[in-house]
Amino acid sequence: MTTLTAQPVWRDEFDLPPGSGVDPAKWTHDLGASGWGNNELQTYTTDRANCEIVEDSEATGGRALVLRAIRDANGGYTSARLKTQGKFSTRHGIVEARLKLPHGRGIWPAFWMLGIDFDAVPWPQCGEIDIMELIGQKPGTLHGTLHGPGYSGGQGLGKSIVLPDGEAFSEGYHTFAVDWKPGSIDWLLDGKVYQTIAPGDLPTGAKWVFDDWPYFMLLNMAVGGAWPGLPDGSTTFPQEYRIDYVRVYARK
Repeated sequence: MTTLTAQPVWRDEFDLPPGSGVDPAKWTHDLGASGWGNNELQTYTTDRANCEIVEDSEATGGRALVLRAIRDANGGYTSARLKTQGKFSTRHGIVEARLKLPHGRGIWPAFWMLGIDFDAVPWPQCGEIDIMELIGQKPGTLHGTLHGPGYSGGQGLGKSIVLPDGEAFSEGYHTFAVDWKPGSIDWLLDGKVYQTIAPGDLPTGAKWVFDDWPYFMLLNMAVGGAWPGLPDGSTTFPQEYRIDYVRVYARK
């Protein structure tokens, strides 16, 4: 991995003034409360309460983007989901983010990618690269997963890695990345590869769709859903998912 010396081809350092929203030249919001195919509970909004730049002494430039999940007075939930669809996409390269994750039962943050033809080519044929997923009741376990035709949902291909000594990803920032090359994808945590998936790892007859078109990036924090389950009395709100930066590097 060469991110320390390579020049990013796209980046967001989230260094706008505190209280700002995201840069509209780089991100758009997904909105609504449809369950998103996973029986999720949250409504995604553009409200600053759910998505804003904040001061953060632990962030690289002293500022970070926070996605915030809130429980309202009626027992509903709001959060935020961002995407670069229509703004930026890439095919191959190193895609990374420095993140500080939330915790708590029923909380589900993610940093991921979808094929650019998502609107025309239905999931999972479009392909999905999950760079980082975490379910809040297992705050020290990272999931990196690949979804495509014949290997999606519960049959997605991936691996989990657990922080040592009972550490949690909510205790500090970590860097999550994929090094995406023609014919293979490496997943990295803090600069170290923990899994590689290539076409030979797919189920017999399944198609590798990760060299066919560019992919755009997404950041979101869901509440509830079939995988993490429902929040319970132990889950506190608001929950914060902090993003120090997102950077994309061309492969040499």
